[in-house]
Amino acid sequence: MRSSLLSIIILPLISSGYFVKKAQAEKQSNASIILPFGEKGKFKMLYDCRQRPQSVLLKDKLYIVYNGDAKPSRNGKGNAYPLLITYNPKDRSFSKPVRLGQKSSTDHHYSPIIWADEDGFLHVLFGCHKTPGTHLISKHPVQKGPSEISWKKMPQIAPKLSYPTVYRIHGDKEMIYYRTGGHTSSWTYRITEDNGKTWTGPQKDVTDLDSRGKLDWSSYQTKLPSKDGKHLHVVYTDYDDNKNSPNEERFYNPRYEQLVSNEWKYNLSYVKIDLDTHVVRNAAGDILMRPIDLDYSKANCQIWDTKWRGAGIPPVISLNEHDEPTFLHVLSEDKIKSHRYYYVRRKKGKWMQTPICNSNHQWNSSYLARDTKGVLHAYVIAGDGYLDGGYMDRHGGGRIEEWVSQDKGNSWKKSRDLMADQKEFGDWRFNNIQPVLRSDGSTVEGMLLFYGWKNKNAPEARAFLLHE
Repeated sequence: MRSSLLSIIILPLISSGYFVKKAQAEKQSNASIILPFGEKGKFKMLYDCRQRPQSVLLKDKLYIVYNGDAKPSRNGKGNAYPLLITYNPKDRSFSKPVRLGQKSSTDHHYSPIIWADEDGFLHVLFGCHKTPGTHLISKHPVQKGPSEISWKKMPQIAPKLSYPTVYRIHGDKEMIYYRTGGHTSSWTYRITEDNGKTWTGPQKDVTDLDSRGKLDWSSYQTKLPSKDGKHLHVVYTDYDDNKNSPNEERFYNPRYEQLVSNEWKYNLSYVKIDLDTHVVRNAAGDILMRPIDLDYSKANCQIWDTKWRGAGIPPVISLNEHDEPTFLHVLSEDKIKSHRYYYVRRKKGKWMQTPICNSNHQWNSSYLARDTKGVLHAYVIAGDGYLDGGYMDRHGGGRIEEWVSQDKGNSWKKSRDLMADQKEFGDWRFNNIQPVLRSDGSTVEGMLLFYGWKNKNAPEARAFLLHE
């Protein structure tokens, strides 16, 4: 894989648009650029909001993990490897990528995540889908490039992991939140105080929607710690994952008057976890019984009854100025193939939903940020008409738009199209926008990761870094 870039395409400035090539970009360190990297990627080579983080800024160098080097497979999905690459923000250059494992897989869930502990050691975890996966740690605190990092294997975190997400929390500890098995399994978390050597968790899992008689009900969840790292905000959707019952009427959607698949996830529910005591509360502050099943969730945790309007991807979370969670959620509308983004927040004890703009798919994974001036930035995936068909297109994709709100989410205005001037990638589709994180879990302003593809069927994706 070549590390040099043939061209660097400059994003339009808000005040005036212009295009410069790499030589000019190096002279203008304040320019906004989009840098492609990671050739031969595949479906979800950079993962959606359920599985994070995939970058960490450590000692003035950015470390990024992704699935790449994919080769054709019989099922057409492509065998990919977990890869690590570094980026130098000073000269805006990438290293050559290195493989973290020598075994390839067609399972996109095996996509790697990365984090750094308080002592400066890098950790990577990959191969997680109802499996323990592989957890590696650098043998020394990281100061060099990826090819010079020596790794050692760590003990397994849990017997089975799916959709792992890791965050630094209070007391210089790390926490991993994950699903314990397949679709209808419970969701829980574990905490390490010794840089990943041992992990401990609560006696009871957080949710298990199909327990207590609700066979096959499941959820998709996203999470974000409070600013002080003492609590964890969790938001989730619920859905029927019936695969065994011959009664197809379970999948009948009365709003659209038709049968639907388990792709359709409904409603929003929220819990807040005390990471010291493991007490779980709802938005009203009531202590909840665990694990939370479907009926108990609807009665105590649900913050939005979407009335059979559905989504694929769960919402992303952002914290407001009071350290309270707000959500960016994509949801179907009057027609089953029409969708819209909503800004969801709690105001004076009531949950409010404000529409932002249209979406072309229920699986578009976007990003919500709040800058130091209190302006909200929603980075969304948009397109003209519903995106339908194709292996690469089946979980959404489109152009990337930035929408802003200067009045705490009450009204929104389109700011820019991130790829508008990029002729080389003009007919590509993009998805899974995510922030770049520091080792303490805080976001790096002016950097975003996402991936894109041109052919709707071939696993030939590339990853991109936006560097403002």
